[in-house]
Amino acid sequence: MDTLPDNLYAAAYHCLMIQEPELKCRAVTALRGRWSGHMQRDADYPLHEIPDPGRPAHPELVPPRDVPRRKLTSNAGRAALVHALTHIEFNAINLALDVVYRFRDMPNEFYVDWLKVAAEEAYHFSLLNERLNELNQEYGDFSAHNGLWEMAVKTADDVLVRMALVPRVLEARGLDVTPGMIERLQQVGDERSADILRIILRDEIGHVAIGSRWYLWACKQRGLEPEPTFRGLIEKHVQGQLRGPFDYEARIKAGFSEDELQALELLGSSTV
Repeated sequence: MDTLPDNLYAAAYHCLMIQEPELKCRAVTALRGRWSGHMQRDADYPLHEIPDPGRPAHPELVPPRDVPRRKLTSNAGRAALVHALTHIEFNAINLALDVVYRFRDMPNEFYVDWLKVAAEEAYHFSLLNERLNELNQEYGDFSAHNGLWEMAVKTADDVLVRMALVPRVLEARGLDVTPGMIERLQQVGDERSADILRIILRDEIGHVAIGSRWYLWACKQRGLEPEPTFRGLIEKHVQGQLRGPFDYEARIKAGFSEDELQALELLGSSTV
C-alpha cells in the first residue's frame, strides 16, 4: 500500500480515490490508526468536485428499479442480496471519507468520528465480500445503483445538509429494514449472513448517531431549530422518497426524538 500523505485531507482524498476495494479497506484502516488529532490539517489542500469516487469497473451502475431482486430461497437470490449490501457498504466507505476530506475546520472529534465510521464500513464490506465469495460470487457480478453517492454530490456544499440527508435519511433506512432481512435469512437457514447483518445493524446505529450528533452541532452553530429544519430539508430534497415503517427503538438510539419520528410518519404517509 502506498504511504499515506501527512495531511489529513490529502490522506482522506487518497483513500477515497483508490479503486481496488481491498486496497481501499486497508488504507482506511491505516488512516484511522494514524489519526489522533495531531496529523497536519492543511485546509488549503485542493477541494475537488468528485462526480465519481474511486471504485472498480464493476458493478455496472443502473437505475434502482433495474437492480436484480430474487427470492432468498436460492443461493443465487441470497447472493444477489449480499451483493447489494456489499455495494452499499463500499459506497459508505467513500461517503465517510468524503466527509473527512470535504468539510474543513470542524472540531477534531468530527474527524475521529468519521474515520471510525469509514473503518467500520470497510470491516462490513470485508465481511460481506467474504460471504459473497462463499456463495460463489464476487463483488461486481451483479448490477447495482448509485443513489448513495448521488446524494453525496447533492450535499457537497453544506455539512449540515450532508449530516441530515445521508446518515439521518438514507443510512437510517437500514435501521428500519435490516431486522426484517435478518428474519428472512434465518427462515431460509442462512445464519452466516444473518450474523453479519447483526454486526452491521449494531454498528450502523452508532453511525447514524454520529450523523445526528453533528447535525445537531451544525444547527446549534447556526441558531437553527433542529426538528423543523430537518423536516424542511426532507420536504425539499427527498419528497416522494421517504418510506416507513420506522424502527423507533433503533432510531431513538441513533439520536432521533419521538416527535421527529412521528413527523417522519406523517411525511412518509403523505408521499405514498
